[in-house]
Amino acid sequence: MTRDPDFKADLARYPPRPFLREQSIWAIWVYRFGRRVRSRKPGLLRSALVKFHAVIFRIVETITGISLPAETQIGPGLRIYHFGNIFIHPDAVIGRNCTLRPGVTIGNVGTEGPVPVVEDDVDFGAYAQVLGNVHVGRGAKLGAMTVVLSDVPADAAVFGNPARILRRPDMTKAD
Repeated sequence: MTRDPDFKADLARYPPRPFLREQSIWAIWVYRFGRRVRSRKPGLLRSALVKFHAVIFRIVETITGISLPAETQIGPGLRIYHFGNIFIHPDAVIGRNCTLRPGVTIGNVGTEGPVPVVEDDVDFGAYAQVLGNVHVGRGAKLGAMTVVLSDVPADAAVFGNPARILRRPDMTKAD
């Protein structure tokens, strides 16, 4: 169906025929299309495709409430459960096989401030916010409505506002 290996990895995390079932895949497809367009050599066709992408980006963003700017670096295997109120800063970096839920924001705290870097396999709960110069480690789990303003270690589970680490890989289980 697709020659884009990143989009193929995205599709692998969705149920069969996702375009008929999940609006979030529309936003991911438009994002991947925009990335492919921007990687083309400059010229008339690229200019026309950039304009076309801008139009379909706004349409899909309005319908789904998901904003995935083509400038954002997102690894393959992105999964968005449901849709709505998901905003990603154009300068953010998101790793492979990350999961987003409704209301997730990944962005800066000021108009020109630094943005988060999210490693692979990070799971965002509904309405989780990651803001500013933050590094989220591989395999971290961010609880629903968590506000992350400082670094999160790999494989940690964080919850709350502001985020508190509730589980680290080096913690032992309580009996």
